[in-house]
Parts: sequence; C-alpha cells; structure tokens
Amino acid sequence: MIYFDHNATTPIDARVLAAMLPFLQDFYGNPSSLYRQGRVVRSAIEAAREQVAALVDVQASQVIFTSGGTEANNLALASIEPHAGLAISAIEHPSVFEPALHLKSQGHKLAIIDVNANGVIDPEAIEPVIRQNPGLVSIMLANNETGAIQDVAHYAHLFRENQIRVHTDAVQALGKIPLSFNQLGVHLMTLSSHKIYGPKGCGALVFEKGLPVNPLLRGGGQEQGLRAGTENVASIVGFGKAAELARTELAQRTEHLLRLRTLLEAGLSEIPGLIVFAQQAERLPNTVQIGSPGSDGEMLLMKLDQKGIAVSSGSACASGGAQPSPVLTAMGVAPDLAKSAIRISLGVANTEAEVFEFIKQLKSLIGTR
Repeated sequence: MIYFDHNATTPIDARVLAAMLPFLQDFYGNPSSLYRQGRVVRSAIEAAREQVAALVDVQASQVIFTSGGTEANNLALASIEPHAGLAISAIEHPSVFEPALHLKSQGHKLAIIDVNANGVIDPEAIEPVIRQNPGLVSIMLANNETGAIQDVAHYAHLFRENQIRVHTDAVQALGKIPLSFNQLGVHLMTLSSHKIYGPKGCGALVFEKGLPVNPLLRGGGQEQGLRAGTENVASIVGFGKAAELARTELAQRTEHLLRLRTLLEAGLSEIPGLIVFAQQAERLPNTVQIGSPGSDGEMLLMKLDQKGIAVSSGSACASGGAQPSPVLTAMGVAPDLAKSAIRISLGVANTEAEVFEFIKQLKSLIGTR
C-alpha cells in the first residue's frame, strides 16, 4: 500500500516501539507506587516528559500528559474563566470547535475569526476580537486539511498586550516545522504523539507557568493534579522517544518531505483544472489538498484505495453528501468543488516512486470520471 494519510496518523517508528516494549512486558508497576518497580516506571515517565519538553522548548514541569490531542484541546478550553468570552478561528479541528460550541451553550460568548481564500487569518480580523476582550483565543498553528500555517506568534503578541490568553493546537505542526512554545508566545499548546510516529492514546497540553488550568478529570492527583488517572506509561514512553527522534531528525525530515511535495505538485500541475487549496499560503512541507471540478472526493478516495493508495477526503460528508468540509467552506470554496477535495499528507518513509505512481493513477482516474 502507498500510504499518503500521515496527517490522520503515522505508523509507529520501530525505535519507538522498542522503547515501549519493556513497559508493556517487564516494568508494569504503578508509577504512583513507592517500591522499586513503581519508581522505575515513574522515572521513565519523567524522562519522557523531558523529551517532549525539549522538542517544544519548555521545562518539563510545563507538560501535562493526556490521552491525546482531543483531550488536551478540551482541557485548554476548560481553562477559560467563568462568564469570559471565547474566540476561535473558523478552521479549527472539531476537538476545538465542539468544546467551543458547548461553552457557548453554557453562556460564554463565542466569536469566530474568519480566514481568507488561502485559509489564513486576515490580520484585520484580529482587532475586532481584541475589542471584544475574550478570556481565551484559540488559533491552530497548522491546519490538518490544507497545511496552511498561521502567524500565531504575531497574534499571540497582540493578544498578550491586551491581557488575553492564547491557545494553539499545534498537533499537525509538531515534528514537521520548528516549534518553540516560548517563541510563539502562547499560554497553552496542544500536542499529540501519533502524528510524529509515536503511539496513539497519548498527547500533551503545554502550559505557561503559573497559568491556572481547570482539570477535566479529578481523583488521583496525577500530572500535578491536573489530569487524574493512572498514567498510560508505555504510550508516554513512546511519545517521549518519538519526540526525541523528531527533534534530532527534524531538518532531514523536512527536507525530504518538501522534496516529495515539490515533485507531487509538479505532477499535479499537469492535470487540467486541478486546484491546490491554500497554494499561496505558507504550508506544512508534507500536506497538499486538491480539488477537481466534476469529481466526487470520496468516490475518488475509494477508487485510489482499490489501487492500493491511501489518502483522505477533504469533505466531512458521507457518500451522497450533506455538507462539504467546514475548513474549505470557511475559505469560500464552492460546495461542489469542496466535495471533490482529497488530501495527500506525506511521511518520512514515502518515496519519489510512490509519488510518481500516485500521479499516474490520479491522472487515469480523473481522466475517466
């Protein structure tokens, strides 16, 4: 199979699996236990915390391990003060959008920050948000569909000047572009393990020292009392190892992915009428979302699957479709074109030969639709 869906999840790195196995087989103690078996496991968790912290330029005490990016996003939004307003960008992941809508139903005012045709926030959209003085603003660093990167550091500076807290969902950016919590200037940042060749079921919320965080789960005191429950030790260890590898191999990974993306887009440019969404924006080196007028994205996805190629649909609709992707809709893409969208997200093990094969198969399918 040619796997081109790395923004959905990545295969676990063999070195990550090797680091995890002892904590699935031999070191099974509860990390809250005081005897040696528990102390060994506790030490492994803290080592992983150091590894994740190093990847995003923070101290280990600023990292709270969670069950994944979704829980971390929910935890971040739950930190909003009572009755305070909230603002999010129009292209947020559902794990930000849905908690935001829930907060709205609980009485919090919710503002949506619009994006332009390239999926990037218009700087002029920020001043009205500042005037509304929300308690928290959430702007994702890189979009999971288009790969478009936001200037979060610039906006965070503006919001900080006005005593407004800022959260960024950095799940897709992690391990693909340089990432520093301190340079971004945000108060909260969400991470996920399985997007960087680590295991599923583990993520983290990074928080500024002294910032009050309201726990979603109580009853155990783990994670500085901010996330109760016995830790998912093996996955945390795996996340730590994946973070270490992402930090040491970032430059070569980025170079490889950008080279493949350049080849991919050169091939796509040979297909008449094909559109690359957010092409003029700064994007992740591995992500290309395309639309083909007259095509059905999910049908195209299934035809590619029959040929052994895995991509994802840019449309949230089921076959026979209701609504197109909210991200593309926010960008002003016409519904029929949005429903034709597919996303190609490359990974470190992909090859030039796979890119050429994909282009060949895509040309044959679009040519015979």
